[in-house]
Amino acid sequence: MNKELLRKLPKVDELLQDKVVISSLDNNMRVVVIESLRETIDFYRKAILEGKIEDFSREDILYSFNKILEKKNRPNLNKVVNAAGIVIHTNLGRSVLCDEALENVIKVAKNYNNLEYDLSKGKRGSRYSHIEDIIKKITGAEAAVVVNNNAAAVMLVLNTLCEDKEAIVSRGQLVEIGGSFRVPEVMRFSRAKLVEVGTTNRTHLYDYEDNINEDTGVLLKVHTSNFKIMGFTEEVSLEELVELGEKYDKPVVEDIGSGVLVDLSKYGFIYEPTVQESIKKGIDVVTFSGDKMLGGPQAGIIVGKKKYIDRIKKNQLTRALRIDKMTLAALEGTLRCYLDEKEALKRIPTLNMMLLSEEELKKKAQRLKRKLKDAPKHFNFKVDKDFSMVGGGSMPTERMDSYVLKVKSDKLHAATIEERLRNNSMPIVARVYNGEIIIDVRALLEEDFDIIAEAFKNMGEV
Repeated sequence: MNKELLRKLPKVDELLQDKVVISSLDNNMRVVVIESLRETIDFYRKAILEGKIEDFSREDILYSFNKILEKKNRPNLNKVVNAAGIVIHTNLGRSVLCDEALENVIKVAKNYNNLEYDLSKGKRGSRYSHIEDIIKKITGAEAAVVVNNNAAAVMLVLNTLCEDKEAIVSRGQLVEIGGSFRVPEVMRFSRAKLVEVGTTNRTHLYDYEDNINEDTGVLLKVHTSNFKIMGFTEEVSLEELVELGEKYDKPVVEDIGSGVLVDLSKYGFIYEPTVQESIKKGIDVVTFSGDKMLGGPQAGIIVGKKKYIDRIKKNQLTRALRIDKMTLAALEGTLRCYLDEKEALKRIPTLNMMLLSEEELKKKAQRLKRKLKDAPKHFNFKVDKDFSMVGGGSMPTERMDSYVLKVKSDKLHAATIEERLRNNSMPIVARVYNGEIIIDVRALLEEDFDIIAEAFKNMGEV
């Protein structure tokens, strides 16, 4: 039987004469079409030899070919529906960009632009001049420079101000920031000498002062945005650290992490320090991310006193770590929204999603449930209360009340449904809890509703 089925397999040249394949050549490169045909035949040959197929038709072959071709044409980096309820999802690209950022990116990507050309003077200019003024205006800093991420920003600052010198930091602030990247390792790569002071849960001003000497380069504070130490704790305030730095003429550097530009405690969230507050309190240099709480593209933003920022700009590493035109365009579009706090809350998706009311979320969940009316009858959909997370290493103890759609099936296990959603032509990432699929609506975009409805509609076959 295996031999008969193997002989029945068509050859590539034969399939190239089929009208379905000929039609596919109109919209696809010939080399990709041929590769897809070969993979289809190989798939069936292997299945036959393993006894997994008893028979097949030419239509089966062409159907499989189309599926393989479709997959090959899909970009590896692709849109994903975030139904997990994590607003700044590190694994799903973190923050969604605002319309202003997207418009800027398209404009500079499709056209030549004045990236490093001073139009007023008719000569070479600086790429940082396009956003430095707006960063200064929003944060109150004297100067600013931007690199490709916050780890790079910390490394660049320390390399500039503390190469072969000591950086004093509290032991309780030596965090791991994800992907096994650790603050101590970043510091070592910067060629700063790490001096740990205090204990994990308690560090006092005298711990810093007792370790200051002629080899001290900076006093470093790292905001532990991805975890909290509760209970018997003590840490040195920014004001105390600034006063100590001034006393010994040592710059104070703060890695604030998530780049909060709006005091979200006004809107019911736990207090997180803002960049503006750190600058106002006299911190010499502050570093933060562009793609977390700020809601922009991946970037490391360095702000502070001009005398230090000017030195950082001249560091040869700055060129290696600089941002490109598209990141620059996206960051400018995002930052312009922050000129008016109300506009930022309305226009920046990260902030908007975080501040959705329970009533808005409930209506959103009910609307999604109505969209699923054509799903197979073995599915049961229930709107219920649950919680979302901020994500991205920000506000680790903060849970946001949310509304979700809980999904059960009489015929499919939750793990099977989750896998099918994840492997949908447009992947849908949801949670599984207590034998149910949890679709959190907080981070869903309007166009995601139809994608989810179509995915469940196509899940009729068990």
